[in-house]
Amino acid sequence: MKLVLFDIDGTILWSDGAGRRAMTAALTRVFGGAGPTEYRYDGKTDPQIVRDLMRAEGHSDETIDARMDSVASCYVSLLEQELATGRRTMRVFDGVADLITALESRADAVVGLLTGNICEGATLKLSAAGLDVGRFRVGAYGSDHAHRPELPAVALRRARESLGLDLRGEDLVVIGDTPSDIECARSVGARAVAVATGRFSVAELAAHAPAAVFATLADTDAVMEAIFDA
Repeated sequence: MKLVLFDIDGTILWSDGAGRRAMTAALTRVFGGAGPTEYRYDGKTDPQIVRDLMRAEGHSDETIDARMDSVASCYVSLLEQELATGRRTMRVFDGVADLITALESRADAVVGLLTGNICEGATLKLSAAGLDVGRFRVGAYGSDHAHRPELPAVALRRARESLGLDLRGEDLVVIGDTPSDIECARSVGARAVAVATGRFSVAELAAHAPAAVFATLADTDAVMEAIFDA
């Protein structure tokens, strides 16, 4: 049995910066500033983004912790507004829908999520892109832990608790578009399949030695082979 965990932004879909705009506005409302504009969000969890940016603004960890829930609540509300006005620019990357369908057709695969998005944000983005979040039977989110390498263990626990599957790290496959996805898979001995539909090139991703790397997920047969054939 394989538990195949997809990242969202840059892997499943492109939201035209909706998450960043919502986070910038939320941080400005709660803290009075949004931190350095050159900061890169890709590969990070939402709580990590908040902490990194607000530390750069000079706020203490105690202050950040005290306001984290307020930021999250504000962010979700603003993200919903952003996505409602930006549905025409939201798109699912080529091959993603076919790959999910192919995985669902197999008795030895479970489709899930491993994403830095908090759970509510993940649901909003998938729904805006026309994807049923219920198709992802296991989820590990930034709201579960700010440190991305902790998320595979969360996914394993949820697979056991909700589906009765006693899986180990080597039974996981993480599909993502950043070096952070590759490294978090490696932390539990999982298989990493990288895709260059985000901000990292095939060469940049290949330098981190994933099991396979693709320009897109459009070749379903090739990606399925990378997932199942050791």
